Amino acid sequence: MATINPNTGKRQLYGRRIGRPLKTNQAERLDEGLARYGLTLEALEQTANLPGLFSGPVKEVWLEIGFGGGEHLAYQAAHNPDVGMIGAEFFANGVSSACGHLLRADLHNARLLHGDGRELLDRLPKASLSRAFILHPDPWPKKRHHERRIVNTEVLDILFAVLRPGAELRLATDHSSYKVWMLQKLLDHPGFDWTATCKQDWSERPADWPQTRYEAKALREGREPMVLSFRRRP
Repeated sequence: MATINPNTGKRQLYGRRIGRPLKTNQAERLDEGLARYGLTLEALEQTANLPGLFSGPVKEVWLEIGFGGGEHLAYQAAHNPDVGMIGAEFFANGVSSACGHLLRADLHNARLLHGDGRELLDRLPKASLSRAFILHPDPWPKKRHHERRIVNTEVLDILFAVLRPGAELRLATDHSSYKVWMLQKLLDHPGFDWTATCKQDWSERPADWPQTRYEAKALREGREPMVLSFRRRP
């Protein structure tokens, strides 16, 4: 993740870019996948037409910030062929995994940025997204690191700008303090409305929201995830 360095005015990145060294097949999958699905910040800066980034026609564009292993992103791309899915992930192992999902399904409506999602957000055209996802982001549990959490006022301001009026923002976390933090940041923001009307709306995923590896791990370890859906106000 990243925060602004007060001395340089530039983003300071935090977290590992790679975990265990990639095995040969993982590295090959990463190279093959990025050759087909890779997206650069330079390409974003040069386009005002996000649907034009995809090899086939798409009616709208969705974004997933921090897609982890890519199973959710690939599911959404496969089940919504008229939607272009853009994903950003800093972790090389996750990008390699996502490339595998996309390649095996031979999907044509996905693009991946191997880098920080906030850098991508800064380059998106205004009102260009119909949906955005932030699912199980790093909770940065220590209080002195809370400013590194991606769900913050700055990011929500940018999301408000790049989401279309009425667009959906989906979020999830299983971390107890991040649940309170995440919900409070969204409720305090003037640009979003919470869509929940009953407990099931934040305790159960809707049918078109597949389980991720992070949710499965949380459930195995006895942590209940919270799922949130907000609408971007006009």
